[in-house]
Amino acid sequence: MKGMFEMISLMISLLLLIYTTSAILDPVDFLALQSIRKSLEDLPGSNYFSSWDFTSDPCNFAGVYCEGGRVVVLNLGDPRAGAPGLSGRLHPDIGKLSSLTEFTVVPGRIMGALPVTLSKLKNLRFLAVSRNFISQAIPAELGELKQLSTLDLSYNQLTGSIPWAIGNLPELTNVILCHNHLSVSIPPFVSQSLTRLDLKHNELSGIIERESLPSSLQYLSLSWNQLTGPVDQLLPRLNKLNYLDLSLNQFTGPIPGCVFGFQITNLQLERNRFSGPVQLEGSVTIPTVDLSHNMLYGQVSPLFATVENLYLNNNRFTGSVPTVFVDRLTAGDIRLLYLQHNFLTGMPINPRTEIPLSSSLCLQYNCMVLPVQTPCPINAGTQKTRPTSQCMEWKG
Repeated sequence: MKGMFEMISLMISLLLLIYTTSAILDPVDFLALQSIRKSLEDLPGSNYFSSWDFTSDPCNFAGVYCEGGRVVVLNLGDPRAGAPGLSGRLHPDIGKLSSLTEFTVVPGRIMGALPVTLSKLKNLRFLAVSRNFISQAIPAELGELKQLSTLDLSYNQLTGSIPWAIGNLPELTNVILCHNHLSVSIPPFVSQSLTRLDLKHNELSGIIERESLPSSLQYLSLSWNQLTGPVDQLLPRLNKLNYLDLSLNQFTGPIPGCVFGFQITNLQLERNRFSGPVQLEGSVTIPTVDLSHNMLYGQVSPLFATVENLYLNNNRFTGSVPTVFVDRLTAGDIRLLYLQHNFLTGMPINPRTEIPLSSSLCLQYNCMVLPVQTPCPINAGTQKTRPTSQCMEWKG
């Protein structure tokens, strides 16, 4: 009897402690925060958890924001740039904070899988756990977060595919999953509010269907993957883009002329398998265009002469470089013109012409005697002119 009485007294004391120290906070949230705290530690140099004293009101803890006695925002870790983060694992009890609308974790050394219980946070709109060591697959159950607007799981160790259920979330505006080990194909995204999709530096493969990405996109980065197939039906739909990077993939087919009219500052399509002539619809206003290391052919369009930094090297362009390039290069309007490793037959530039020090021109390894001697990047090699046998065989 005495032992039972002591146990009952202990339970009553615990309940009174929770009530008296956190009267404004729901007991379920109180206990969930305790579990989260026990599974994480400050990295050396961090004192984020110094304010997490459970004898005081948890709504005053660093990174904890409450409304109506419930935790609505949880930002784990010191948000200041360069501050040490946290170590440990994310406790499944995070799913008990049912009023949570925002959950973030600063860069650190948190390991393990994302808790499947995150799917219970039906009010969650912002989920950002980046630059840690989160591993295993993205839980498909996150597709139950119908209010989710931002999903940032970048710079982790995630594997497996991007769940199709994620693509079906109707309110997504930002999806940032770059620098992981995600594989298989990109799922269709149905949200007509999606403006940013960043999947670079993964192991994604397969083709991207014409209707799989919404026309609302403004930022699209898919570089450093293994994606294949044509994009000439996809890109014309994405005319709101202000950033586009498809480099270092295996995309094929023609480059649609409309992309050169996009309001972007840097067009990065290098190191793919794009082929065919480049057909422009007007003067190009994009400051930097990189089409290098593809299989493009035909003549170099004079409409490219308005580009400040133009990379057309390592393709199959033929013919003579238009005179307008010489004019703009000598005037200093073109800062970089890389034409090396093509099949070009000439450039109408006087050997005595002085190219401004602020401008760079590389013409080596083409089907011509170099009209001017200019420094080239190291990876252009040392051979100045392409062998005559190759020039005779290549017909464009």
